[in-house]
Amino acid sequence: MGTSPASNRESESIARHILVIDDDAELCKLVSRFLGAEGYLVQAVHTGSLGVERALSRDYDLVVLDVMLPDIDGFEVLRRVRAQSNNPVLMLTARGDDLDRILGLEMGADDYLPKPFNTRELSARVRAILRRITSAKVTVALSETASLRIGDLEMNLGARTVRCGKTLLRLTAVEFDLLHRLMRSAGSVVGREELTEDVLGRKLSPFDRSIDTHVWNLRKKVGSDTEGSERIKSIRGIGYLYATSGQTGSD
Repeated sequence: MGTSPASNRESESIARHILVIDDDAELCKLVSRFLGAEGYLVQAVHTGSLGVERALSRDYDLVVLDVMLPDIDGFEVLRRVRAQSNNPVLMLTARGDDLDRILGLEMGADDYLPKPFNTRELSARVRAILRRITSAKVTVALSETASLRIGDLEMNLGARTVRCGKTLLRLTAVEFDLLHRLMRSAGSVVGREELTEDVLGRKLSPFDRSIDTHVWNLRKKVGSDTEGSERIKSIRGIGYLYATSGQTGSD
């Protein structure tokens, strides 16, 4: 007998703790009821300062963070949280405000969701992030000592660290998974749709530039190879490629 989708959702959400930081009390109640009904344990706070305090008080499985807060904004909350924690963060941004979305992703948010949103879309984004985190933990368990090296760039899969020569790179969880996916396919193009599904755990939607922003941030951090060529190349209209010697791309 097969497992029902409802059972799958229940198994995914069991014992998952989610922190919602949003000054809209009614929205927090709605989100708490909806996600609570799916088996998540939800706490909500309504100020940025309290959100930072609560987010750093324990390892939440996910933090849902609004940009607009009454004391300190969501970006400052994200900056303070990221300085001490790798807890996954889903940013809530104003619909159509690309600057907020890009800035949030640049600062280390895992994904974003424009407001107002459908609660089912929120649930889908939450499940996608949690599936990715679970998958990363399984990968670590299966490959505690495994490493991946191309030129002077080396990934330690167990420790989830990346070194360029002797320099330790500071990558977000999404950037690490993205680099791992590209390095595993070094020399071959990986499409934007495939990267979005493999790294963000969801389908690529129209006008969605999240994966491109993550790639852009990652390219800045890994820099050029020892010959001065970009490691990660853009293949216009298709996707991205981790280049081997002599390969070229287009921006």
